[in-house]
Amino acid sequence: MLAAPGDPRHTGAVTTLPPPAVEVLGRTVDLPVRVRRAEAFTAMYAVPHAAAQRLIDRSGLRALPALPGRALVGLVFVRYVDNDLGPYDELGVAVLVGRHDAPLPPTAGPAAVGRALRSGGAGVLIHELPVDGEFTCAAGREIWGFPKQVGTFDTDLGADKRTRLVLDDQLVCEFGVRRGLPLPAPGLGLALTAYSHLDGVTRATTWEMDPTGVRSRPGGATLRLGHHPIARDLAGLGLPKRALFSTTIANLAMTFGPATAL
Repeated sequence: MLAAPGDPRHTGAVTTLPPPAVEVLGRTVDLPVRVRRAEAFTAMYAVPHAAAQRLIDRSGLRALPALPGRALVGLVFVRYVDNDLGPYDELGVAVLVGRHDAPLPPTAGPAAVGRALRSGGAGVLIHELPVDGEFTCAAGREIWGFPKQVGTFDTDLGADKRTRLVLDDQLVCEFGVRRGLPLPAPGLGLALTAYSHLDGVTRATTWEMDPTGVRSRPGGATLRLGHHPIARDLAGLGLPKRALFSTTIANLAMTFGPATAL
């Protein structure tokens, strides 16, 4: 979902034996959790590497040097339609990171990022993850340590996508993506390590994706930040006015395995 067009599968994800089920708010959740259908839109931004590292320092992870002096930060909206946790919306703030148990690539640039993804040397830290449902908020925090909190979304998933997120009666952002060009199906699903950091614990989760109906374009995103603390963190990254690229995904299937505390 955060990946550039044509990103490959890798096999370096953290593995562990899942418990048969987890109880969340009196409801049984079987693992792995499966998302049979979702719709998503994303934008990736190149920000100063030092600013991205300051944002995620407490996790113990290292921002991947995706370009000289730059790291990649993504905004990711997902509408879960058919999902083991029920339907809901979410907006993630994610940072491309080096894996916790692998050295950072010796050089920066798209080729190095591609090699890191192919070898399993890169993952994604989910830094913020507001949602619009109480149950998915509790499940995300308890099962995977995802930093979920409940907000309100106003979303339009027409040809051009947009969403408006409010948390604690404060605007976080208005975020939109314009329609891009269709991309050929990659032929393989994607696999990444999704990291989280909550209550002083960093966790790793195997995250598998199978996207279809993918469109992408250079730039193509609009973003207006509000005054919520998440918005202030994003502003502190020095986000450029223009995204590197934006992507829409008409149909996204996913699987989330159990989390491993690092």
